[in-house]
Amino acid sequence: MILSKPIYDFLGFYFEQLYYHPVKTKAISCCAVAAAGNLASQYISGNKAFSQDSFLAYTVYGLLFGGTIPHYFYGFLENTIPERASLGVLKKLLIERLIFSPIYHAFTLYMIARLEKKTHRQAMKQLEHLYWPVLSSSWKYLSLIQFLNFQFVPPLLRVLIVNLIGFFWTIYIANKRRQAEEKSDS
Repeated sequence: MILSKPIYDFLGFYFEQLYYHPVKTKAISCCAVAAAGNLASQYISGNKAFSQDSFLAYTVYGLLFGGTIPHYFYGFLENTIPERASLGVLKKLLIERLIFSPIYHAFTLYMIARLEKKTHRQAMKQLEHLYWPVLSSSWKYLSLIQFLNFQFVPPLLRVLIVNLIGFFWTIYIANKRRQAEEKSDS
């Protein structure tokens, strides 16, 4: 029970912050998850040298966009399609998967490249190579998770769930980007 007290206190603090300061809390949470995902990705890939540009790009992206954009998007969905609407979960899922996800993935891939100090041309070239593999993988692997998120998770916690899944997604995207860079260098 002693070990659970700090965890219980932290969760209480987190939920209080989430309730009173949702955008700030989601931005900071996503920042931490993106940073951890990038570190894990660099470790898993066996990078000999730590890529500070990549780490900072993911961290800044998480802080500025990764928590805020989904916060406003999910808020829009909740206001547009009420929980009790006929086929509400399916409508939310289709809007998220077919409209939001394609735009958000393109934005994410482009912005991370730009935050890594790549030129517009380099970012667009990388986006061209990675967009379809990342988007189709998202549809394939994350659609069921998003359905469960809409079906069972309270709206206040949806971005948190997406961010926790985002840890593994960050590892996937970082590895895809690294593979594309290595392929273009050779």
